[in-house]
Amino acid sequence: MTDDDGVRLQKVLSQAGIASRRVAEKMIRDGRVEVDGKIVTELGTRVDPQQVQIRVDGARIALDDSLVYLAINKPRGMHSTMSDDRGRPCVGELVEHRVRGNKNLFHVGRLDADTEGLLLLTNDGELAHRLMHPSFEVPKTYLATVAGSVPRGLGRTLRAGVELDDGPVTVDDFAVVDAVAGKSLVKVTLHEGRKHIVRRLLAHVGFPVQELVRTDIGPVALGDQRPGSIRVLTQKEIGELYKVVGL
Repeated sequence: MTDDDGVRLQKVLSQAGIASRRVAEKMIRDGRVEVDGKIVTELGTRVDPQQVQIRVDGARIALDDSLVYLAINKPRGMHSTMSDDRGRPCVGELVEHRVRGNKNLFHVGRLDADTEGLLLLTNDGELAHRLMHPSFEVPKTYLATVAGSVPRGLGRTLRAGVELDDGPVTVDDFAVVDAVAGKSLVKVTLHEGRKHIVRRLLAHVGFPVQELVRTDIGPVALGDQRPGSIRVLTQKEIGELYKVVGL
């Protein structure tokens, strides 16, 4: 590449929404930016954004404008599919008029119809595959409403592991968030991807789930998103997703 080829690195970072041009220049001077695995401190450096991999503070930056990364709060009663041949409400309807080319989107982390919460949609096939593959052990966090008062030792039991019909399961974390009027709100974090795993796990230990919401997938949190709302992931969130699956 000659000096006249490509785009100045600070401009690429600015266009990607990482920082203003001036702040991006300081990031480069401070040695925080890597291009294809090498730290770059020269402000005149030019790159082809479609041919290089750029990282800031170790987190990869998404540079391909054709790639889409969305977070959806799937409402209860909606199916996690892009279309449904039985005419049932599905996630595809939410994005049909908002995202161009939504037919190519993958849903990451399927939720059953009765469960509300965070669902990721992307057309980045490699990222979607890794996020869903059990070998990468991406943690997912849920808030579950159960009947009754949860005993203090239940978290210890779940962290040690219990045996279900299709094999053992353990949780990464468990906590009682609230307890009122004969109900308890518990938080469960695990990296299992088996069908209905949270519902089956809690039913197995005597606390059938009444309501279930997924709040986190890896580094991405639902936050205060309303049911049915869609937002575009930030570059920071995308970079953290890349990092957690080794991309």
